[in-house]
Amino acid sequence: MDFASGGFVSGNIAITSLLILGLIGASSKARILDAKGIIAAALLGFLVGCLGHWTWLLLLLAFLLSSHVATKWRFDEKAALGLSESSDGHRGWINVAANGGMPALVAILAFALDDWKNGLWMFGASVAVATSDTWASEIGSLDNRVRMITTMKPCKAGINGGFSPNGQLAAASGGLLIGLCSLIAGIIMFNNSVTDTAMNAAMVAGIGFLGCQIDSVLGAVLENRGFLTKGSVNAISIISGVLIMWLYLGQPM
Repeated sequence: MDFASGGFVSGNIAITSLLILGLIGASSKARILDAKGIIAAALLGFLVGCLGHWTWLLLLLAFLLSSHVATKWRFDEKAALGLSESSDGHRGWINVAANGGMPALVAILAFALDDWKNGLWMFGASVAVATSDTWASEIGSLDNRVRMITTMKPCKAGINGGFSPNGQLAAASGGLLIGLCSLIAGIIMFNNSVTDTAMNAAMVAGIGFLGCQIDSVLGAVLENRGFLTKGSVNAISIISGVLIMWLYLGQPM
């Protein structure tokens, strides 16, 4: 059974199916997602795993699980300050679509163009941006040393466009997590050595952090003025990360 190739091959479908069942079970038990969020995540997971590769689905799971931990971190304090997105920390289908829609589209393109090699790094970049931004928001929201990214003036915690030292450190850490996961995925899929994939993995990590800054700028300039929603800001910043990786790779995908 082939576990390394992308697309509709038996090994890929088998592991993807098992991972999706695990996702549904864990999400239901730990209240990671609400009912509609679970359905959306399962559908996205199927697209990502079966059209891309099961290791790509693991990247999404790394985002989902680590973001849930970040959300639950000091949750009561964030809820008391009005900084939490839900009453109990779970996420819905809109959040799943905003953060997982572009990664799913990358998987579809990789399948259509028969290019999983470039697709992996573009996929990794998209997940890295989502992870960096979520970690920065959840962990940085309780840091009072907040400044507006467009003016560098002190501002209120939780405002769109605000950033803090803890938030920036969390953003870098989130990008690094997905960069490492992408490195492992590249080794599994293409039988490459660490040195062969290290530079692309480092780019994934760096783009994650950069995408978080793009998200903050969009939030400050457009979301605060009512031109964009939180979901659309997330989606645009993720798309930006994919485009940056595409330019770096210099490939026609």
